[in-house]
Amino acid sequence: MSIAFPIIPWCKGSNIYEVNIRQYSKEGTINAFVKHLPRLKDMGVSILWLMPITPISIATRQGSYGSYYAASSYIDIDPLCGTHDDFKKLIVKAHGTGLKVIIDWVANHTRYDHQWTEKYPHFYHRDTSGNFAGLHGWIDVIDLNYTIPEMRNEMIRSMKHWISNFDIDGFRCDMARTVPLDFWREARAECDALKPLLWLAECEVFDYHEVFDITYGWEAMRAFDKYFATNEITLSQTKEILNRYLKYPAGTRKLLFTSNHDENTYHGTEYEKYGGAAQAVAVFTCTWPGVPLVYSGQELPNKKRLAFFEKDEIGWNGQIALHDFYKTLLNFRKRNKAMQDGASVLILNPGHKDVLAYLCRKENDKVLVLLNFGQQKASFEIDDPTTAGNYMDLFSEEMLSLKQSQSYSLNPREFKVYYFGE
Repeated sequence: MSIAFPIIPWCKGSNIYEVNIRQYSKEGTINAFVKHLPRLKDMGVSILWLMPITPISIATRQGSYGSYYAASSYIDIDPLCGTHDDFKKLIVKAHGTGLKVIIDWVANHTRYDHQWTEKYPHFYHRDTSGNFAGLHGWIDVIDLNYTIPEMRNEMIRSMKHWISNFDIDGFRCDMARTVPLDFWREARAECDALKPLLWLAECEVFDYHEVFDITYGWEAMRAFDKYFATNEITLSQTKEILNRYLKYPAGTRKLLFTSNHDENTYHGTEYEKYGGAAQAVAVFTCTWPGVPLVYSGQELPNKKRLAFFEKDEIGWNGQIALHDFYKTLLNFRKRNKAMQDGASVLILNPGHKDVLAYLCRKENDKVLVLLNFGQQKASFEIDDPTTAGNYMDLFSEEMLSLKQSQSYSLNPREFKVYYFGE
């Protein structure tokens, strides 16, 4: 597979912060979220991904508010979120602080009362009785038919609307694998002609990297879920998945996360899934090659599931306890070359079933990561010439010298990040 599109320079060492506007504040508006931009910039956030802010259909709506991903328009803004002017101001202020903004794009389906169902009813799949049809079992949406050239052209025109009128920086494409790859190729070519954009696909289909800069690391996350929750697989089996990720072509990236909007609601918070190891897994997402994702409220940390179809705001009262934790990790990724594209990664053998250890290297920079995911203290030895050298502890800022054969001891759920370089 060849990468068809150039790598966006500002994605180097970057991260993504997923913004749930509805739940972010009591108001649930764009303007209320804008107040958080300075804090997020200080935390080291690079890219904001806004969940859909388009109007939500009324027909077949689930719950009181409905799904963000069942829209009635591709080009309007939900009045509950704000106005077009509010969104323009958000983009201007975000850009003014150095933040990029990508928006959620739901290309596979719409709601039953979407504007297109009346204006372009022939754009949709139909069942044997001639009714609008959904192909994936979702009760509140109907699927678009990508064999219709006119529909594809109208979809791309709608995407261009957000680039031309709001100056967005890219798209997170919902259920990207359910939309033909050749459409995404066409859409990216036309949209990137207006402005070079970042493209994130919610899928883990290898071939989609031909178009997309980033695809989801679902397989790794599900492996961690099974390791922690059910002991269904071992940590060694999880390492096999990580080794496969390392064999992806240069320029491709995996999105790594412990939570997102689906995960939080349907599978539980990172604390439900990983318990006391939640921060250790977060360290993994921020130090393994790829792009880390932080979901709204994880920096609090938020320990409740947010209702998907209702208003269920994040409680920002009090101290944001993990602000400095994420600030340390996210800013470190930007300055240390071993955390960026082109770094080599060596998975080390600590000889302990619950310890994940790896060394990242690029030019003169090195990062050694040690993660004890177990519930017991882990004592182990790493014997590898590549790990020898002088390092600084990322979190304590203490200097230490490591030998080729070095003994380590980590408390339950403890993590260490040692680095050499910037």
